[in-house]
Amino acid sequence: MTQLQLSTLAGCGLAIGAYPRFRYDARGGGGLGQLAAAMGPGGGGDGGEGPGPRALRFEPSGLRIPDLDGRTTRWLGLPLPPGLAIAIAPEQLEGQLDPASGQLELRFRARFRFRIGALLQAPDLLIDAQLGTGPVAGRRHRAEGQPLDGQGQALLVGVATVQPSGAAWLDRFLGLPDEALAILRCRLGPWAG
Repeated sequence: MTQLQLSTLAGCGLAIGAYPRFRYDARGGGGLGQLAAAMGPGGGGDGGEGPGPRALRFEPSGLRIPDLDGRTTRWLGLPLPPGLAIAIAPEQLEGQLDPASGQLELRFRARFRFRIGALLQAPDLLIDAQLGTGPVAGRRHRAEGQPLDGQGQALLVGVATVQPSGAAWLDRFLGLPDEALAILRCRLGPWAG
C-alpha cells in the first residue's frame, strides 16, 4: 500500500437541475488515500508500479471538503447570500487509478446539507456520482475531465441523479428529482507525512 494525499483546488463547480453552474473554490480540502499494490503482470502484488489500474480508497472520516458558502462559492458572478451554506459530509470516495495513463475513477457518495442561518435546515440530499477523468453526459449536463498531469493535477467530473429531499420547499426550489453535475479540480501526490 502507498499513501497518497488528495488536495482539492480552486476551479471546481456544481450544477443542480436547470440552474446555472456554481463556481466553487475548494482549496484547503482533501484527505489521505491508500493506493493498493499493482496486481497485473509485472505487479505481483508486491507494491510495485506494475501496469494497469490500482485500487484507491479514501477513508470518509478523514476527508474534508469546504462548505459551499459566500466565501467559497459564486453564482451568476455573485457570492452566495450570507447565511446560506451547503455542508458536504463524505460517505465514500474510492475507485481506481491507472498510474501509467493518469486516468482516475472514483465513486463519490456524500450528504449535502443545506442550511439558511441557524433557523432552517433541510433534510440531507444524498449525492452518488461516479467521478472520472473522461467525458460524462447526462440528460441535462455534460463535461469532460482531464487525467493527472505531470504535477499530479486532474479534473474529475460526474453526473448524478438527485432524488427529492422530502422538504417540499427545497424540492420545488431545486426542481427535484433532477440531475447534478460535479466538477472537482484536485491534486494527487505522495504523502509527505
